[in-house]
Amino acid sequence: MAGNAGAPNEYRGLIAELDGKPVGIAHFLFHRHGWRIENVCYLQDLYADPEARGQGVGRALIETVYSAADAEGRPSVYWTTQDFNTQARKLYDRIETLTPFIKYQR
Repeated sequence: MAGNAGAPNEYRGLIAELDGKPVGIAHFLFHRHGWRIENVCYLQDLYADPEARGQGVGRALIETVYSAADAEGRPSVYWTTQDFNTQARKLYDRIETLTPFIKYQR
């Protein structure tokens, strides 16, 4: 797993590799939160090559984001996904809790 440390509050990136070939990416950042003292971590992008899915790529990327958040003292990590993203949601449902929030956007 390769990544860049980035500056505080700037996007950080990860690349997952299998056998030296890039098979996944993640982008995340730490930001302020209106209801917490500490910053939180937003997992902006998570992608695994379709040919590599089911091999732990997504989980490894998420766990690496968790490790980065823990190292920065940011215990809360969150992300959004589309309701019809059933394959990814199988992983998400195994490792985290679905919240009741619905997103509105202008």
